[in-house]
Amino acid sequence: MCGIVGIVGKSNVNQALYDGLTVLQHRGQDAAGIVTSHGGRLFLRKDNGLVRDVFHQRHMQRLVGHMGIGHVRYPTAGSSSSAEAQPFYVNSPYGITLAHNGNLTNVEQLAKEIYESDLRHVNTNSDSEVLLNVFAHELAQRGKLQPTEEDIFAAVSQVHQRCIGGYAVVAMITGYGIVGFRDPNGIRPIVFGQRHTDEGVEYMIASESVSLDVLGFTLMRDLAPGEAVYITEDGKLSTRQCASNPHLSPCIFEHVYLARPDSIMDGVSVYKARLRMGEKLADKILRERPDHDIDVVIPIPDTSRTSALELANHLGVKFREGFVKNRYIGRTFIMPGQAARKKSVRQKLNAIELEFRGKNVMLVDDSIVRGTTCKQIIQMAREAGAKNVYFCSAAPAVRYPNVYGIDMPSAHELIAHNRSTEEVAELIGADWLVYQDLSDLIEAVGGGKIKIEHFDCAVFDGQYITGDVDECYLNKIEQARNDLSKVKSQAVSAIIDLYND
Repeated sequence: MCGIVGIVGKSNVNQALYDGLTVLQHRGQDAAGIVTSHGGRLFLRKDNGLVRDVFHQRHMQRLVGHMGIGHVRYPTAGSSSSAEAQPFYVNSPYGITLAHNGNLTNVEQLAKEIYESDLRHVNTNSDSEVLLNVFAHELAQRGKLQPTEEDIFAAVSQVHQRCIGGYAVVAMITGYGIVGFRDPNGIRPIVFGQRHTDEGVEYMIASESVSLDVLGFTLMRDLAPGEAVYITEDGKLSTRQCASNPHLSPCIFEHVYLARPDSIMDGVSVYKARLRMGEKLADKILRERPDHDIDVVIPIPDTSRTSALELANHLGVKFREGFVKNRYIGRTFIMPGQAARKKSVRQKLNAIELEFRGKNVMLVDDSIVRGTTCKQIIQMAREAGAKNVYFCSAAPAVRYPNVYGIDMPSAHELIAHNRSTEEVAELIGADWLVYQDLSDLIEAVGGGKIKIEHFDCAVFDGQYITGDVDECYLNKIEQARNDLSKVKSQAVSAIIDLYND
């Protein structure tokens, strides 16, 4: 999960890119980067850390130009080294920079092709650099001194032919324009919009519509699966379907956890989808225990609050805020390393005892992944005096790894893998555990005014829509991530210290 932005403006875009990345900070806290173009030259700043820590005044002053792209990262592939912060750059052809959200599943094959056939060198372990080199090679194959719109869309078409996986991309071609494109299954989100200024029309591409909203851009629409948008430096916008057989299958976990509730994705309000999740959960509770003894519904801040509120309303039970959150601690789900996650939960949340003492409490979270967080929170509820602690997940049991850009690399890390609901309840210490049914989740997200027929639900059902993921691939990913975790562990203490300062 990463966040991407790209802006073609009429004046310097450095501040707008910074603001856009700040709004997308929830999508990645490991690294941030911005590159701008002015007078045929590139100006780049990227490093590990939050947006506010990477960019200081001296950096912003150097990021001149009316066109640029930006990225916030958390490491799903490669490492957490600052060498793998994005955007990436290749000088040939034209000078291209690229930022990517997602993950390629055939990256080993592509890296080999790039070296042996394309005669290009890849300097990191990041699949984003591989994707950049594929795009650059295909554009170079057109053999033009000055690339046309047709050349760029043709290059994207070849990217779709060669690259498999989930990807949403913004790339800047120095002196010419910005291109955005989305994988043929539309797994990862990407939108574009415009705003009118005294100087003319400006355009923006981003991972989520909320980034456009905050900057005063009007959402035009999502990019369709396989589609590309090209915005020239002087502000001409063109779109083209570049895939031969596109099919919309967006990642349903975006609506469960990843996206902000004020975003619109593929025409679906994330906020309304989460309201419907709460309704579906309440219906399930009433089916399973019509005579339940729940005294109060308490959300685990922040993602689950919307679902918990509607769940309480539907059950006719009090909704209360039982935890106070420290806003200066990062999202534990995307922290590198289990040790960092375990330590940060207690630092992030503190229970309000009067909401727990002597009550049967239903805690609501967006999902249960490793079980680390919910186990500690249930213990906190008991220490605060709860009589019984029930636990409700707005998502089904997460049983399988994600390979399209979410850091769920190995099955053995997932608490629900090969375990029943009762076994998970015992492990996390809950008196009763309720999971959302997958059919209800699909209806909650896809059942609004905009109908979406198919989602990527691989983390719940193990069905990988690209068709190239098998047990051998998953084993390779697990081993690679285990090796990576050893490297990451060296940085965990520093990260914890950063959040504690």
